[in-house]
Amino acid sequence: MLSHRFNTDTYSHQDTQRAVLDIEGMRCSACVRAVERQLTRQKGVVSAQVNLITSIATVQYKPEEVKPEVLAERLTALGFPSRVRKGKDWEKEQTEFWRQKREEERRKWHIELIFAFLLLFLSSIGHLNPHASHFPSHWVLATLAILFPGREIILDGFTGLWHRRANMNTLIALGTISAYVTSCLALAFPQWGWECFFDEPVMLLGFVFLGRVLEGKARNKAMESMETLLFLTPTIARVVARGRQEDEGVMIPACQVKSGEWVRVLKGEKFPVDGVVVVGETVVDESHLTGESIPVAKKQGDTVAAGSLNLGNPVTVETIHVGGDTIVGQIVRVVQEAQTRKAPVEKWADWVAGYFVYGIFLLSLLTFCFWYFWGTRFWLPPAASKASFSLKLAISVLVVACPCALGLATPIAILVGTTLGASIGILIKGGDVLEKLQRVTKVVFDKTGTLTQGKPEVTNIISFHEGLEEKQILQIAASLEINSNHPFAWAIVRRAKQLDLPLLPIQQSTEETGFGVKGYLANCPYYLGNAAWLRKNHLTLPPQLTHLADSLQQEGKTVLYLARDDAIMAMMALADPIKPHAQETVAQLKQMGFSLAVLSGDHPTVVETIAQQLQITEYYGGLTALEKGKLLTKWPYVAMVGDGINDAPAMAQAFVAIAMGDKTQVAIQAADVVLLHGHLPDLLSLFRLSKATFNKIKQNLFWALSYNATALPLATGVFFPWQHWWLNPSTAAALMAFSSLFVVANSLLLLQKSSSLSQDYT
Repeated sequence: MLSHRFNTDTYSHQDTQRAVLDIEGMRCSACVRAVERQLTRQKGVVSAQVNLITSIATVQYKPEEVKPEVLAERLTALGFPSRVRKGKDWEKEQTEFWRQKREEERRKWHIELIFAFLLLFLSSIGHLNPHASHFPSHWVLATLAILFPGREIILDGFTGLWHRRANMNTLIALGTISAYVTSCLALAFPQWGWECFFDEPVMLLGFVFLGRVLEGKARNKAMESMETLLFLTPTIARVVARGRQEDEGVMIPACQVKSGEWVRVLKGEKFPVDGVVVVGETVVDESHLTGESIPVAKKQGDTVAAGSLNLGNPVTVETIHVGGDTIVGQIVRVVQEAQTRKAPVEKWADWVAGYFVYGIFLLSLLTFCFWYFWGTRFWLPPAASKASFSLKLAISVLVVACPCALGLATPIAILVGTTLGASIGILIKGGDVLEKLQRVTKVVFDKTGTLTQGKPEVTNIISFHEGLEEKQILQIAASLEINSNHPFAWAIVRRAKQLDLPLLPIQQSTEETGFGVKGYLANCPYYLGNAAWLRKNHLTLPPQLTHLADSLQQEGKTVLYLARDDAIMAMMALADPIKPHAQETVAQLKQMGFSLAVLSGDHPTVVETIAQQLQITEYYGGLTALEKGKLLTKWPYVAMVGDGINDAPAMAQAFVAIAMGDKTQVAIQAADVVLLHGHLPDLLSLFRLSKATFNKIKQNLFWALSYNATALPLATGVFFPWQHWWLNPSTAAALMAFSSLFVVANSLLLLQKSSSLSQDYT
């Protein structure tokens, strides 16, 4: 389990590196677009992905041309305070970052909530008594509201406008200042006959603060799954001297533990590192990784993952990985990176939102000009001046427009969907993968370790050479297979160890994936593999052996041959049982409308037997890795499900690559989705989660577009000539706050599906 790696924090290309920046001050998709534009225009930056919800940017850059610190400085100068997330002391840095962020947000929410209710209460005086708005006391209230609670919004808005990156705060700032300046002029020059409405900017800011508090709390709810993953491992470790069990140990931060150091874990404590047991025996709960609640026995030599709970005796482990290098750390990185990989629909939404603000500027200007120069000649509310009425409508257009809802529609749903998936053992490596899953029409399985348990057993050993016994055959075969990563190799080696057979000194050992192995023993070449491997090495199978192999293969067993020089010495048969729930999973996938197929390097007869047991009518056996890849290219929207080393080349050709469990590092790195628990029903959960997430994205986008399509005409006064419907700025601000809150709250409804997505395997 500890061998697989998710290399998302190192090199993705030979000449580039990856950096993560924490960014403050992003409010909407216009901010995201400005940050991405600033990053990508820097020399040496290959690509940049920015996430509005998590406030991070993932940058691929050339280290000889640019440094991440320089990028952070450029963003800070642009008005987005940024810092580079370092790899050193990853665990400490991550936990402190999230803890500080939570505390800062709580303080900010409390302050903004106080401001919101205070401003709404005080501004209501003006609405209860419109004439009271003319008093200088309300000028004082509006001035204080702009200079203190509203100062950050207004400065950020005009700073963005100055840097040509107008955002949501720009719209609010223009609306607030326009109302304030107009009211000041009305108060200073009453002979003009303009209406004084100091209550509007005050109430407008009040609704903005209230909306941001509610939206922030909802976003925080969406981030809880990520924090749960992050805090799976303890931050303190008990380090003891090697070989001295009487030593009480020293408590130090887990991030400071070095590889090779010994760490003692008492009953009821969690393991702070990935390690191997060196002293003691115990049972541990690994459900955070395996999904199984049944305790797992651990003895000397067994590996244990960080975050596992020690349910038995105290044990001492030798450290293998710490912090971000642990399995849990790698999972968190995959989930974080997934949230910066945008779905195509999100890129479209960001593009629209990027130009949306400037479109609103134009619409607001046109609204003012229409009503001031023409509309108020025919339609004007009682006791209103044409200047104040026209300006109120223009301000309402600025304020009611909500690029935030459009910008949040996709990333908030992807955030909830990917973190929910991770919580049930499904790692989805990006929003683009979620969208691709919606287009999949065909699911293709590898056989060994995917449809079968991947734990084959040697069932038959047949000698064709006089004097060559079963134990000798097994000893030679295990010696040849000792360095292989194939489940059949593991089965042969495991059987030899059970019989205490010593390994022989094999020289010049080579393996060809999908065929077999070759090695020299006493300067004599030995071959172990399938029939194709024999033919490739110019060995011929006698007819009687072919008939014997056919009978074994019809039982669903895989046949391997052992040969020396040009003579076939023995035959071995291995059986790999079908996984539990395989038949139910296949049946439900068919009900969901997928066509199914099996691709395998095993003998066609064995593949046919397994496929027929599962009622899969399309199957292909005896395939090499290249042949699998060629087949996959013929199907346009195919998901490949596999877990073996032989699957990695084929996965690279699939529309969506899905890795089962933690069997091989290569397959997991090649995959778009990782089913950590290795359970086939998780495949059903994956497609259900993808569908549910994308339904939320569609609902959010529909709401955001429908809201703007309805609210903007209402704000421009389109309905005023017939129904006398129009929006004052404060009501527009309330609607704007509600629209963003709706998108976030709607996405959070995905969390209610966690119980229906997770499966019971007990």
